[in-house]
Amino acid sequence: MEYSKLLWYAITSYLSITLAVFRFLQSGLTSLNRIPIIVYLSDAVLSLYFWLCGLSPCTVDIDDQTTLHFWMAKHRRFSKPDLVMVHGFGGTSQWQFCPQIASLSQHFNLYVPDLLFFGKSHTTRSDRTDKFQAECIIKGLKKLGLDRFAVYGISYGGFVAYRMAEEYPEMVQKVVLVSTGVGCSDEQRTKELSKFGRNVLDILVPENPEDMRLLVQFSTFKFDPLKWAPNFIIQRFIDGIYNKQRKEKLELLEELLLKKADPKLPVLTQETLLIWGDKDRVFPVYMAYQLQRYLGQKARLEIIEDTGHAVNMESSATLNRLIKSFVLQPPNTKV
Repeated sequence: MEYSKLLWYAITSYLSITLAVFRFLQSGLTSLNRIPIIVYLSDAVLSLYFWLCGLSPCTVDIDDQTTLHFWMAKHRRFSKPDLVMVHGFGGTSQWQFCPQIASLSQHFNLYVPDLLFFGKSHTTRSDRTDKFQAECIIKGLKKLGLDRFAVYGISYGGFVAYRMAEEYPEMVQKVVLVSTGVGCSDEQRTKELSKFGRNVLDILVPENPEDMRLLVQFSTFKFDPLKWAPNFIIQRFIDGIYNKQRKEKLELLEELLLKKADPKLPVLTQETLLIWGDKDRVFPVYMAYQLQRYLGQKARLEIIEDTGHAVNMESSATLNRLIKSFVLQPPNTKV
């Protein structure tokens, strides 16, 4: 079993034991009922983990109304290429990329932003588009001295990564899109959303343990990480991750899901790697083949067997290997 998974299991085991103790003490410490302890503890452990992997936190003021939080390489080495990692809706960058950071940080200078309304990133502006998210990341990277890089985006982060590559081709050298619905039609989107059997916003931004369990069931195939988790722990996680800036997160989703599909979606000029789980229930694998055909010869598709939507969690070793092979390979000038 790879190192990152062993570390992840160690972290979750530690948190489970710690939180069980807190649960025992709750009867005498009623104030804990108002505090998402699980998030504070988990963030502390994950922050230490990222730091040990050679990353440090950084907050960038994009303008007088917008602030973006990054994890970035403490010591940028010019012998390594730069890789920007853009997370999806399943929590902050730390939660989503924990299984990948140890491996990827050995080969790349990593820049890992928290999207607006996740973690410590926020804005008072009213724009909720993926284009605005992309613009903010680009401005933040420029302020950090980055001008050429590869970008990897997963799920909602794939929409943002696509916009970054489309709008700033002079900066984005290569693109990795994982489990994302870029390029799907209005009819396809309506069909897939109906499979949830209820308001998809309640599931993608869960407010209670039942919705959270349903989200995980739709996102995973190999295992259910919440199978043995008590509801009180799941609720603490929701309170700390999803209920913070909840209104704004819902607005992001509404903008993404309700806008009309772009029939003239620009074709990316960069070499692009598409990675999908063959058991993806959120963005089924036919969407991967469809996007590959649309992007043409510069797009390559890799399907990972027995893997759901959360490729980063279920098949992190394979995903890391594919990303490293693709990004580290010299550009194909014959395409």
